[in-house]
Amino acid sequence: MKFYYYTETDSLYIELAERPSVDSREVVPGVVLDFDADGRLVGIDIDHASEVVNLSRLEIEALPITNLSLTGAKA
Repeated sequence: MKFYYYTETDSLYIELAERPSVDSREVVPGVVLDFDADGRLVGIDIDHASEVVNLSRLEIEALPITNLSLTGAKA
């Protein structure tokens, strides 16, 4: 799973699986779910993310994470 934040558009994309999206559905205004060819959820796109979620904090609880990578982090 990967999180991508785009400051220029204030958009947050959460990639759930590394499969191509072939279908997208807006479930509420500004929130789009992406699906693969088999109808499985592969990503979530949130427009105006800073108005919807707290982007200053990320908590992880009880996930079986074996690799944690922070890229593009600002000091």
